[in-house]
Amino acid sequence: MSYSDKSLKCRECSEEFVFTAGEQEFYALKGLLNEPQRCPNCRAARRQQRASNANREMYQVVCSECGGPAIIPFSPRQDRPVYCSTCFDKVRERR
Repeated sequence: MSYSDKSLKCRECSEEFVFTAGEQEFYALKGLLNEPQRCPNCRAARRQQRASNANREMYQVVCSECGGPAIIPFSPRQDRPVYCSTCFDKVRERR
């Protein structure tokens, strides 16, 4: 298949960017069906933002199912049960 450069508009900054023939070929080889929605700068900023979320605050709680310790990435609310990973998987299977 022959590819040619395409001009796309970034959904974040609304700037136009070029989706090169080489990038299109790479996407096809990886089985990616959709064109990029963000320009390279916005994609890099988004990757960096996601990487910085890896350092987010974790909370130690007691599992509502087994009573064991659990570490969760959100502040627990008193009106909702919180589960360890094992019990969470079991509860999800029951639904």
